[in-house]
Amino acid sequence: MPCREKEVNPVPETFPNTPETARPTMIDVARRAGVGLGTVSRVVNGGHGVRDETAQRVRTAIEQLGFQRNEVARALRPGKKSSSLALVLGDLTNPFFATIAKASLEVAGQSGFAVVLGSVDEDPEGEKRAIQELVSRQVAGLMIVPDQGDHAFLVGAGVPVVFVDRPATGIEADIVMVDNEGGGKLATDHLLEQGHERIAILLAPSYYTTGRRLRGYRRAHRGAGLEVDESLVVQLPEGNAESAEKATRELMLRPDPPTAIFASTNFLTEGVLRALGELGLEPAVVGFDDFRLADMLPTPVTVVASDIAELGRSAARLLLDRASGADRRPPQRIVLPCALIQRGSGERPPSASKRKPR
Repeated sequence: MPCREKEVNPVPETFPNTPETARPTMIDVARRAGVGLGTVSRVVNGGHGVRDETAQRVRTAIEQLGFQRNEVARALRPGKKSSSLALVLGDLTNPFFATIAKASLEVAGQSGFAVVLGSVDEDPEGEKRAIQELVSRQVAGLMIVPDQGDHAFLVGAGVPVVFVDRPATGIEADIVMVDNEGGGKLATDHLLEQGHERIAILLAPSYYTTGRRLRGYRRAHRGAGLEVDESLVVQLPEGNAESAEKATRELMLRPDPPTAIFASTNFLTEGVLRALGELGLEPAVVGFDDFRLADMLPTPVTVVASDIAELGRSAARLLLDRASGADRRPPQRIVLPCALIQRGSGERPPSASKRKPR
C-alpha cells in the first residue's frame, strides 16, 4: 500500500556549508527552496513522492544557484570522509529483509551513498559485534532491524541510528515500523465479519512484531464481544513453514477445529496452506505479509499487507537527513499502515471448513 511521505523540516540557515568547495551544494538548494535535503535529493535524482509545486521550487533554486549534481555526496556529509551507511538486519534469504535492503540501497545510492550490509539472523551478541565494527569504520549512520538485546551500548556512539520494523531497548532513537497491532486487528475483524467465531492464530517467535499482531487479534475479539479460546492461540517453537504445517494439522484434526486461521507471517501462511491441501480442508485463511504467487493459487490468499519497501526507503531518507544535520527533531516514530487484500481464502464462510469430497 503506497504511503505518503512526510516532509522533513527545512534546513536551518545556521547549517554550515562545506569548506571544501565554494560551489553551491544541496544544502544551499534546500535553503533556497525551503525544503529538506531528502526532497532535493529525490528531485535531483528523478525520484517520486514530491509534489509538483515543491519540485518546481527545487528546480528553480537549482537553476538560480547553478547547482551541479556531482556535489550530492559531499553536501550530504559536509566535513566528513564517510559516504557509507550501514544496514544491520536478519537473514537476507527472507524476502522481507531483502526488500528492506533493496529499497534502502536505492535511496542511499540516489544520494551518492553506499550501504554496507550486515546479516546477523537474530543473534544479539553477533549483532552487537557487527554494529561496533561498523561504528569503528566511521559509517555516516546506522539502520538496524534490532533483536531483543539491549542497545544501550549505542548511546553516545556519535553516529545517527534509525531502527527498522521493531523498537530497541536502552536507547531513544528514530524508528520506522509497520502498524502490527492494527494489521492483526484488521485480519481478525475481517474473519469475524465472515461469521467465524473460532479463529486460530499461529505465532512465530518474536519479541515484538507477532506479539503486537496477537494484541490486534485480541482487540478484535473484545470489540465483537467474544472471549478468545486460548487453545486456538498457538505459539510456535520456530517461525518456519514446517512448524506451521505441523501445528495446522494438529488444529484441524481436533474434535472442535477452528473454522478460520490467521497466520502471523508469510512463512507460516505457506505451512498452513500445505497442511490444508494435504488434509483436503478449506477453512478461511488470512496471512500477514504478502508473498510470491499468493494471488495465483487455486484459491488466492487473502493477506494483510504493508509497503515493506517503504520501510527501507523511509529509514534511509530519515537517516540521510539525520547524518547531514538537516533534521534535528527529537527521535521520530513513523508507523506505516496496513491494508487488507481480499483474494478469496479469507472470504470463505464457516461452513467451508468441512472436508472437501475426494
